[in-house]
Amino acid sequence: MPTIKDVARRAGVSTMTVSRVINNADYISQETRERVEQAIAELDYLPNALARSLRFKQTKTIALVLTDIANPFFTGVLRGVEDAAVAQGFSVLFCNTDESEQVERDYLSILMQKQVDGVLLVPATAHSEAATQLRVRGVPLVAIDRRMHTPVDTVRGDSERAAHALTRHLIELGHRQIAAITGPTDVSTANDRLAGYGRALAEVGIPLNPDLICVDDFMTEGGYRSTQRLLHAPVRPTAIFAGNNFIAFGAFRALREAGLSVPDDLSLVTFDDLPSSWLMSPFLTTANQPAYEIGQRATELLIARLNGEADTDPREIVLPVELIIRRSSAPPHDDRPRLPVKTLE
Repeated sequence: MPTIKDVARRAGVSTMTVSRVINNADYISQETRERVEQAIAELDYLPNALARSLRFKQTKTIALVLTDIANPFFTGVLRGVEDAAVAQGFSVLFCNTDESEQVERDYLSILMQKQVDGVLLVPATAHSEAATQLRVRGVPLVAIDRRMHTPVDTVRGDSERAAHALTRHLIELGHRQIAAITGPTDVSTANDRLAGYGRALAEVGIPLNPDLICVDDFMTEGGYRSTQRLLHAPVRPTAIFAGNNFIAFGAFRALREAGLSVPDDLSLVTFDDLPSSWLMSPFLTTANQPAYEIGQRATELLIARLNGEADTDPREIVLPVELIIRRSSAPPHDDRPRLPVKTLE
């Protein structure tokens, strides 16, 4: 492979001049710059990234650690991260933890060894020990989608308000037996969405019914198991609020196996929209989070930290969530007596 000495020899300059051109330094004439750039192109010379990182104490690499790359929401986040990083000259390493704390610890340990400049993390739990280690070592960290007990920069959607809007939509349709399926209680998004659901019910005088609340995981199987339990609850729901789109997929499967249809037998609403290319006709009523913007804003905040341009105190950026009403939510179609409800404001 050609070296910086080869470039200098062909351009008729010193290696220091080649280095200054590569690093876009001042005080280089335009004629000299063009001659060095031509030599670099002719030799197909690639600067030594490791040497540059040692000199400038920056690898120009950040990491994105996700919990489920198969989820379309996180795919949208990933695109936002990648576009924002590339625009500022950074490369991105992607890691997928499958919601596992152990896998998260392993990846963060490897990333620290790789000396990435900073980390964007969707934490598997709110008390991530590995994330605490990043802060101890001085590695800048931005949490995406989920809050953490450790005070760090966070960029997320407004889960509580969006869950409130979804539940209120069902109430306005006439539903009173509304079930909720959420993820683990040590994940902030699960707690926020359950809080929004409960607030909407409380506003109209509908008491929380423990039989209609299921806590599992954010995967399809969690939605499937929870829906099976709900179908055998003392009071069967007329609507289900799913904590994310994978939970909704599992709920669909359980309802179909039980011979029930949406929305004729039960209404179903959820978080996070699906790409239009996935469906011939969008069907689910959703609270659509701005996934791309979340990834973009988180990356910009992380790079601002790396460049010393952000405030010293941790920041929390909460982005609005859009309610999209479609055919999966409709008035209840059963003859069972409904609970009384206060008038909606």
